[in-house]
This record gives sequence, structure tokens and C-alpha cells, in this order.
Amino acid sequence: MTRTSSTLRDFSRLSLNTRTVERWSVKEAVNGCARHEIPYIALWRDRVGEAGVAASAKLLRDAQLKVSSLCRGGFFPAPTDKERQARIDDNLRAVDEAAELGAEVLILVCGPAPDRDIDAGRQMVADGIAAVAPYAAERGVRLGVEPLHPMFAAERSVIVTLGEALQLGSSFEPAQVGVVVDAYHVWWDPDLYPQIARAGARIAGYHVDDWLVPLPDPLMGRGMMGDGVIELRKLRTAVELAGYSGPIEVEIFNRRVWDTPGDDVLELMKGRYLEFV
Repeated sequence: MTRTSSTLRDFSRLSLNTRTVERWSVKEAVNGCARHEIPYIALWRDRVGEAGVAASAKLLRDAQLKVSSLCRGGFFPAPTDKERQARIDDNLRAVDEAAELGAEVLILVCGPAPDRDIDAGRQMVADGIAAVAPYAAERGVRLGVEPLHPMFAAERSVIVTLGEALQLGSSFEPAQVGVVVDAYHVWWDPDLYPQIARAGARIAGYHVDDWLVPLPDPLMGRGMMGDGVIELRKLRTAVELAGYSGPIEVEIFNRRVWDTPGDDVLELMKGRYLEFV
């Protein structure tokens, strides 16, 4: 994608996913976005729970900060009917939280199979989305199915390709159930670009990070943009050609990044966003 002089300092779509500054509270992250003129933030439910949903919503309003997403819903599979219903109930609460916070999307990390039956796990995910989607639509919250890298199939998500995620959403309108393209999770897929084109209006979010070589840790080894091997600009171009023009979240799980002062992380993030995204 060609960058003209008028877009070289364009941060209008940049979103800080608060996992990138894990040591910060909601208040600290909101204030950090304000200091660094980052217009979007993506929140996690655990931090929101610590601060309180109403208090977090007020902080966002006062800072005039937009919420690109709330993470996370999902984790639908469970060994018993009672446990599966409890997880659906938790997702309904997550929808309420997203609505109160003004989040554009509730991210669904779909969850692993409760035993060795991965097909049954995938069916539980489909059933869970079907149970939550109508309520989410009533509350004005879009569900975003995020496929994870296959190495997480046993512990985090049985949905591991963009194609699978699109199939899950196909029974619903794109504005109701979409998909989230996270560079770390999908870059390897040989069918990625045809699936992005197929997704079109169903793309509900785009997350950027990088794949380090060698990978230091499957969960905690994501790199800052430009430190790895992902063709981030090519991926962004494909997502935009498919019709997505929404926020671009920087979501990095990396203890070295987390141990860096938050303001330094945001400065680096902004520079790498311009250079590589």
C-alpha cells in the first residue's frame, strides 16, 4: 500500500488493545491513549471488572475515547449442559458490558473441546453463538469470531481458520456476527487471502502484531510490528480491499513489552504502526 505525505502521521484508526500494556489499569490505559492521541481502545473484561463497568464507561466518555472491542466472550464448549449454560449466561453478561462501554464488537475466543471430541466442541461453539447472537443484536453489539492459530486448538479455540469462522457466521447477517482477522493467528494460512476476500463486510476487526523467529513462547511470544515475518502491509491491503475500514488494534502478548514503561510502548507502537502497518 502506497503511503502519501498526507497519511504519514494518520493515527485515526489506531486502537490500543490493553493487553499490550498489561500492567496498566483501565484508567491508566485511557489516560495513556489521551496523552498519545490514540483515538480507540480495546478493553479486556478482567480489567474492566476491576475498575467497574460504569466507572470504566465514564472514563471513556470523559476522554472521548472510542472502544473498538471488548474481549472476551466465547469459551462455549463444556462437558455438561449446566456448564454450557453457565458459559452462555456469562456471554450474555459480556454483551451487556460491551453495550454499556459502547464497544463496537465483542470478541469471541471460542474455546477448546471439553474432551477429545473436537467435532463436538465445534458444534458447541455453533450452538453457543446461536444462543447469544439474538440478544447481542438487541443490545447493538456485534459478535466477532476470532480464529486462533492451530497450536491453540487444544486449550483455547477449536476454531483455527478464517474459513471456519466465516462458516460459523454464515447463518447470521454480517452486522450481527462477523470475524476478526488477527495477523498472528492467520498469517500462515495458505487460503488466507481468498478467505479475506470472501469475508467482505463480515470483517469486524483487524488486529496487528508479529510472528517472531524463533518463537519464544506460543502465547507470550508475539512481537511488535516489524520484529517478525508477517507481511502486515499486504494483509492490511487485503482486509481493506475486502471493505474493512474500521479500527486497527495493536494486541501484543509479550512479557518484555509488558515490562517496558507504558508510554514508551505507545511511542514505539505508533512508530511501528506508521512504518509497517
